[in-house]
Amino acid sequence: MKKALLLALTVLLSATLVSAQEDPRLKVGTNDVFKGPVGLQMYSLRDTFAQDVEKGFKTAEEFGFGYVELAGTYGLNAEEMVAKLNEHHLTAIAGHWGYDLFRDKPEQVVAEAKALGLKFAGCAWIPHDGDFDEKDVNAAAEVFNRAGKILADNGLTFYYHNHGYEFLPAGNGKTMFDLLVERTDPKYVTFQMDVLWTVFPGQDAAKLLRKYPDRWSLFHLKDLKKGVEGNNSGGTSVENDVILGTGQVPYVDVLKAAQEIGVKYYFIEDESPRVIDQVPQSIKFLESVKW
Repeated sequence: MKKALLLALTVLLSATLVSAQEDPRLKVGTNDVFKGPVGLQMYSLRDTFAQDVEKGFKTAEEFGFGYVELAGTYGLNAEEMVAKLNEHHLTAIAGHWGYDLFRDKPEQVVAEAKALGLKFAGCAWIPHDGDFDEKDVNAAAEVFNRAGKILADNGLTFYYHNHGYEFLPAGNGKTMFDLLVERTDPKYVTFQMDVLWTVFPGQDAAKLLRKYPDRWSLFHLKDLKKGVEGNNSGGTSVENDVILGTGQVPYVDVLKAAQEIGVKYYFIEDESPRVIDQVPQSIKFLESVKW
């Protein structure tokens, strides 16, 4: 009887694993060279969600994604949010919270992230007046190290998403981003490269990935319109978000480097008003990438 039950459980587990491996949603945007996995940053559909929450979830599902990164819950509580994600066959991996919450109420971030079933909880902006400087770096490093430890103690991983202003010079050939990496504890702080906000201020994204191979865990797939001149402001028109592979990002080199160092999840983030048309084309590009 016990042997029969064990055999049945083994067969069920094997079938579940095979089913997961064959689920096309978990392989969208990948191929035999670029393995991904690729998901969607839900902020891409902010305008759709603002008009119709159900349509937002349905659109993400229709794109074919299995993984998503959250940017809010659209007025839903955690239980309702998880139910909606499950209904539309979406698994939330990560989400963004404000800097102030990580600084003042990291335990609240832990509770909310765990209620949503996330693996990662991140911050995408460090408040600063004027140019981002070493004082801002030191303050952020203190916040991130403390919050990161609290998250780690609760089975979560903290990450910081770069935005371009961090690449101002810091002297001795370094940037403020270099200082931020150096002054954060790798046991508690990891990073998400937003490739548009890396290329826009003039950085070599592939080189930066390889410079810190053990610090990057997540990635934002975006592309910057050709001819657009960048800076360290951390801002540019959403009109400059274009279909992956048609802009300034040297995607073959960048994706090769990201995969080499072991980036865990990639999320398409398209902030343009053409997101509904552009995302399917960006997926096709990713599925065609070779090196």
